[in-house]
Amino acid sequence: MSFSLEQVIGQKLLWSFNGHTPPPAFLAALSGGRVSGVTLFRSMNLDHPAQIRELTDTLQRAARAADQPPLLIGADQEGGTLMAVPGTTRFPGNLALGATRSEELARRVGCALGSELAAVGINLNYAPVCDVINNAHNPVVGPRSFGADPQLVAQLSVALIQGLQAAGVAAAAKHFPGHGDSTTDSHHQMEVLPHDAARLRAMEFVPFQAAIQSGVKLMMTAHIALPNFDDGYQRPATLSPRILRGLLRDELKFGGVVISDALDMHAIQQGPLNIIEMVSGARAGLDLLLLTSFVDQALIYEALLLAARRGLLQEGELRSSVERITALKQWLTQYTPPDLSVVGCAEHAALANEIAQKSITLVRDEARQLPLRLAADARLAVIVPQPKDLTPADTSSYDQPALADALRVYHANLDEVVMPLEPTAAEVAALRDRVAGAAQIIIGTINADQHPGQAALINSLIELGQPVIAVALRMPYDILAYPRVATYLCTYSLQPASLQALAQVLWGRLACVGQLPVELPGR
Repeated sequence: MSFSLEQVIGQKLLWSFNGHTPPPAFLAALSGGRVSGVTLFRSMNLDHPAQIRELTDTLQRAARAADQPPLLIGADQEGGTLMAVPGTTRFPGNLALGATRSEELARRVGCALGSELAAVGINLNYAPVCDVINNAHNPVVGPRSFGADPQLVAQLSVALIQGLQAAGVAAAAKHFPGHGDSTTDSHHQMEVLPHDAARLRAMEFVPFQAAIQSGVKLMMTAHIALPNFDDGYQRPATLSPRILRGLLRDELKFGGVVISDALDMHAIQQGPLNIIEMVSGARAGLDLLLLTSFVDQALIYEALLLAARRGLLQEGELRSSVERITALKQWLTQYTPPDLSVVGCAEHAALANEIAQKSITLVRDEARQLPLRLAADARLAVIVPQPKDLTPADTSSYDQPALADALRVYHANLDEVVMPLEPTAAEVAALRDRVAGAAQIIIGTINADQHPGQAALINSLIELGQPVIAVALRMPYDILAYPRVATYLCTYSLQPASLQALAQVLWGRLACVGQLPVELPGR
């Protein structure tokens, strides 16, 4: 297909919209050749699998009717804490896979994620996260990473990519060149990391290089700055020619499509200056700009077109970029989507259970409380935080506390308490009084190292001599906030499969075989 310059610019833009049906403004932009694809978001567009399939079919029909190329339709379906597509199988997530050390399981998860996405008409997955989680205080990556060992992250990333792409869904490895050591969420501001080339090549780059060698179709950029690698510039990697062209294209030999992370994030200038960032990104080497409805998508199109007409963007480079996008779309057309019955099927549920059962990790049982042997009339108190989204790249708020349901299978005399994610001193005292006298207390925590109220509760129960089992439901670092706890396990996940596996471990029905995928100081 021969593209005009106007169409070339359009092929570089992924739009988004609010609603379960495409609005007229979006359809007009699509008919005018100003749209290459769309990103779908759980809170804005998605309800249940049948509705999603109808939406994606509507979008592709509109593209055909306008004589436009097929659309890229993307979503963040990582598993674990970021599941953009409702009604799909709830896999425990990447850090749980890291605890299994299993490439086979990662490949099978990739294939399952891919087949379910393909069934609802989504052909581009913003996954896997290839970041090495080497900072306990990282607020945005966390359990989305496979772990702290770059080789393990590389192996599992490659396996998941292979599974996704075998199912006919393009994988986007992220967040290049590596977001694992940040202490800032780039949704809110830009992180400046001091690492030099030697450190980056030994740590952050390793999984991305493996992903490239495995044939990953897309690479998603990070909005982090690496001035000691990037010629002294404190600019997002997304906007850096040194990183996108010099490193990714020339050195690492990536020939696929380079896509930005969302360009409404505040590591990128917003407001009137946002236009400068968009032109800078296209000039630096971005093939696809991931726009959201929070930016002026129509204005960005006009700005890029004007930049091309003024020679700020070279037409030859733009056309090479669109050739890569066209090749990706052609690759996608060779696959026939499966039936909707694959979504949430029994086979995938069994896979989620297998991952959960192989990932639960016993870090400490100095009190020898396991396996539990409670008399039928003994009171078991279960305390869990109310899940919430800890970052915009999080769907935990859709999860309901389900630990008590998993434990009731083995012990009916159970008192469930749901506490705030950050309980106040008064709430801690009330919670402590409520569970006083329980024969056994099981308390789940979510990032307790960052929410000291949770740790204060556990520490106060330990002071009273209560029998406490603590379970990290997200990151293993929680024990650093309550180091005196005698029995400590990690699930890495709030998903039902993980909590059911935890219950099996606690009652001795399942051997605990998971291995910590991160390092805990002092261990």
